[in-house]
Amino acid sequence: MATLRHVFSKAVEWDMIERNPYEQGKSLLLKVSNQRIRYLTEEEIERLLEECKPKKHLFRVVNCAINTGMRRGEILSLKWGQIRNGFIYLAKTKTKNPREIPINDDLAQMFKEIRKEQGLSSRDVFLYNSRVVQKVHKGFRAALERAKIEDFKFHDLRHTFASHVIMRGGSLKDVQELLGHKTMTMTLRYAHLSQQHKKIAVNLLNGLTRPTKHAMSQKVTNGQENGIPKRTAMA
Repeated sequence: MATLRHVFSKAVEWDMIERNPYEQGKSLLLKVSNQRIRYLTEEEIERLLEECKPKKHLFRVVNCAINTGMRRGEILSLKWGQIRNGFIYLAKTKTKNPREIPINDDLAQMFKEIRKEQGLSSRDVFLYNSRVVQKVHKGFRAALERAKIEDFKFHDLRHTFASHVIMRGGSLKDVQELLGHKTMTMTLRYAHLSQQHKKIAVNLLNGLTRPTKHAMSQKVTNGQENGIPKRTAMA
């Protein structure tokens, strides 16, 4: 629809028609909600990875997505030259802004295994039968079906990464930088998970201001020492 509108605008500019029909009436462009957040629970992650294992390259791609929040294209095009000093460096991103992603221990171990298998024979990280992995759609969908995971897409692994970072104590600012969001607006979709984490953290203080038996006993003892008579059972 955007392309057609542009075509008509050019037609007006070039005096081929008098008016752009898109200028009248309601817009035909339908805005798609980007508020959907579907992420995997820890139990679902375990099931999915188990079903990906028969295809080693798929398992590794999915594992990378869960541990980095990288987009599918960024993962499949990943080169060894982008991995150095404990970081993955992304120069070409959707937002045009470069970003760097720290490599956790689990991912570092996986990269070490891949490097050992490949040696120095390839510039690309993810291979299948010595060829660069270009698509994982069919294998990923089949793994989801076997794992009995519904309403889930590969891009949702990005949501899975962000959600678990938040729920394990990461900040919204951390997620914004790791996902490469230009503004905090997109990242704020995960704010409710952050609030839940804060509730759990605050509940750790339960009982802190509640007098313990030892404290009550000490209080009575201190009262006797200060000349305050101890209350009897009758009192």
